[in-house]
Amino acid sequence: MHTTPVLRGAVGFSRRKPLGAIGAGILLVLILVALLAPLISPHDPEETHGHQNVHVPPFETTNLILGSDQIGRDVMSRLFYGARVSLYVGVVSVLIGITLGSLLGVVSAYYGGPFDLLMQRVVDAFMAFPSLVLGLAIMALLGSTLNNVIIALVVVLAPTSVRTVRSQALAIKEMDYVLAARAVGARDFRIIFIHVVPNCLALFMILVTIQLGFAILVEASLSFLGAGLPPNIATWGGMLSEAGTAYIRVAPWLSILPGLAISLAVFGINMFGDALRDVLDPRLRGAG
Repeated sequence: MHTTPVLRGAVGFSRRKPLGAIGAGILLVLILVALLAPLISPHDPEETHGHQNVHVPPFETTNLILGSDQIGRDVMSRLFYGARVSLYVGVVSVLIGITLGSLLGVVSAYYGGPFDLLMQRVVDAFMAFPSLVLGLAIMALLGSTLNNVIIALVVVLAPTSVRTVRSQALAIKEMDYVLAARAVGARDFRIIFIHVVPNCLALFMILVTIQLGFAILVEASLSFLGAGLPPNIATWGGMLSEAGTAYIRVAPWLSILPGLAISLAVFGINMFGDALRDVLDPRLRGAG
């Protein structure tokens, strides 16, 4: 039986990196749940059922398979829509943050001198603050909206990308083909985007997968602390915050289920990211 190169590659990846394959499976399930949330959710995530009471799962009379929260909203539907929000915020903020940080890192490494020194001092200033503290400060200034959460995460993620990509770009700009391009009078723009940036793409992909889990965790933390998305948007962190400690004894699933969702998502993405790093960067194989 003939198999496609993609299938053979997937099978080979699963054999070499079983944890990475498990992580990829978790990520795939997360993506499917996020995309299909409106179709597979039994109810609207903000719809209340009956009186404002906690329904113990399985509450079959109203199709609340995982029960309801303290104001009668379906927990399963909120988990599905929470996956949608977490993945959207994570993917958008990571792509913007890593792209911006990578470009700044490449430009900083290529030109060097005062610009590089200034850029590194700015990066140092941002990285001096813990990620969550920096995110909280930005949200306090901008307010709790979806776009502002993305902005906060971009600011948190970009500095690490600047420093990481800059290190690789410093080595690439001294390669013979880059020096040869300079010698024949190629413009800086052409050298950066034809020779330097393409050779940083593997590192870019690694950063995206690894930072995606981190972005989801930070977004959940911001929502848990009440500084993330508005209460009318279902998020895993918001569900944890709303459950609090008042319901931990009488309705433990209100805390356990969103906490488990966050843990599985971050675990799966990190395992896939680690495996992808080992495959794309041979220098790191066997490390860690």
